[in-house]
Amino acid sequence: MKKIFQRLYNAPYLLLTAAVFFWSVNSIVGRFMRLDVPPVALSFWRWAGASLVIIYFAWPKMKADWPVLRSPRHLPLLLMLALTGVAMFNTLLYSGLHFTIAINAFLIQSLMPVLIMLFSFLVFRDKITIFQGFGVALSLAGVILVIARGDFAVLKALDFNRGDILILIAVVGYAIYSIFLRRRPELHPLSFIGFTFISGTIMILPLYLWEHFTVKSLNLTGPTLLTIAYVVIFPSIVSYFCYNRGVELIGANRAGLFIHLAPVFGTIMAILFLGETFFWFHGIGIVMIISGIILTLQKRF
Repeated sequence: MKKIFQRLYNAPYLLLTAAVFFWSVNSIVGRFMRLDVPPVALSFWRWAGASLVIIYFAWPKMKADWPVLRSPRHLPLLLMLALTGVAMFNTLLYSGLHFTIAINAFLIQSLMPVLIMLFSFLVFRDKITIFQGFGVALSLAGVILVIARGDFAVLKALDFNRGDILILIAVVGYAIYSIFLRRRPELHPLSFIGFTFISGTIMILPLYLWEHFTVKSLNLTGPTLLTIAYVVIFPSIVSYFCYNRGVELIGANRAGLFIHLAPVFGTIMAILFLGETFFWFHGIGIVMIISGIILTLQKRF
């Protein structure tokens, strides 16, 4: 069993695919439960729950790494990563999903690999290869084809609103989180996850209290508890372990493009569970997305 986990831990493509799969379901859950679960409450209890779960395993590692965690040299970066990757992204995403439609949300999130590559170049002067540039363009075109369902008149009819702005800010924040993961100090993965989860939860707390007392409180029912349980375990703990490790192994530029798999998973789930029909644009779009990812993973040129 230990050897199996070791192989998985060193399999970036599998780890990144798993991370994006659980994030895809997370967006669907956030949109579906928007009338029952306030957005900031969902974000707060997601990270509070994830912190409670992970602290049992992370605490011994965090105590050992405490001198690094509280070091003035590393603390600002760690807090920035907690803000952009934990507190900011999910709170703004869930809030945006209350005001915009799913197609807008998926389109805006599809910009993340492009922003990661752009920020990596601007901040770290990372070289963008021909394969990477063409791969991102091809994959992005495939995403747009799937989301537009083969009819680009759909894109012309889109009406963008404040929810889209919130999601765009969230995407920019997560792109920043992705590129600065390379600068995180030498820490045990559990220490890093535990610290950023707890710090992000504390950052969300004031906004959650404001929402709870002035906007809308969370009504605990069976469906809401199941929703919180899902977002605590899979899009939070599992996906963040997988994504962070994937970025560590192959870099933010190549890892970020796996986010374009989200509409692929969305299409498959819609066909399997919602009875939707598989059309030509699904097939062509999926081939374009996967081909773009494969091209981006090439190290030559």
